[in-house]
Amino acid sequence: MTDLPPLNRLLKTRPDRCDGAVILDYDGRMIRRKRLNTAEGRGFMVNLPEVTNLDAYWGFELADGTTLEIVAADEPLIEVTGDLPRLAWHIGNRHTPCQIEANRLLIRRDHVIEAMLSQLGASLRHISGPFTPEGGAYGHGRTMGHSHGPDTRHSHDHGHAHGHDHDHHHHTHA
Repeated sequence: MTDLPPLNRLLKTRPDRCDGAVILDYDGRMIRRKRLNTAEGRGFMVNLPEVTNLDAYWGFELADGTTLEIVAADEPLIEVTGDLPRLAWHIGNRHTPCQIEANRLLIRRDHVIEAMLSQLGASLRHISGPFTPEGGAYGHGRTMGHSHGPDTRHSHDHGHAHGHDHDHHHHTHA
């Protein structure tokens, strides 16, 4: 089976037709440059300008017009029940991705977090299912540290309130 053509663009909404699916786990849905495979086993290249959270997209459009839906893979999860607001606060305080539902929280299996939640009185159950956690604060998706580098637009001229008068006309600048 030959490879499919490379990615043309990411699709925000479902197109008129769908030619297949790409099943990716939570980590796999954070991507910049990678060869992916469809559920049928055909490969194609994704090469994006920056690391992108695919949770914000319906799927892929390839160079020949082929459309592929992004499907969240089943993964080993912990279903957390109990005092959800309090438990969610403790999970968030540890920057652990968390899927928040009306009657349960879902997190990826992590024995350290499991032990903490047990101590807090949570009921825990190991399950398998797709993991689609809440986005981060600012709507950028994943909870992860990153820097945008120095902000060159910021001005360091904060006016002339420095407690003394001076006349700018007598300054010479070499």
